[in-house]
Amino acid sequence: MDATDIPALPFVDEHTTMVEADTEAVWRELGALMDGKRGFRVAIAAPGHELALVGRHPFSSYALIFHLDETDRGHTRLRAETRASFPGPAGDVYRRLVIGTGAHALAVRRMLSKVRTNAA
Repeated sequence: MDATDIPALPFVDEHTTMVEADTEAVWRELGALMDGKRGFRVAIAAPGHELALVGRHPFSSYALIFHLDETDRGHTRLRAETRASFPGPAGDVYRRLVIGTGAHALAVRRMLSKVRTNAA
């Protein structure tokens, strides 16, 4: 899977936070957070603007896209967009376990919180 496959993946959710730091600081913290994360591969890296990570396993193909938007106050709006497909009956069960329980949303919000805290 690469960047050209991302738009075809169904939208799952998006979480947003405001970071009291510029996009450069947020970008550095995103890099530090994602360094060594297994299961993801960088599909798009536009420093200070967008980081798209993709992955695949038997139950899902997915993308986690971070969008960085600098505000007029020099802060950064950081958005984490998730797109994923869950093929077959096993994929449906996996989706219910990961998305339906709220575990995915909790994990993404924790990532955003960590970036917000460390970048500020």
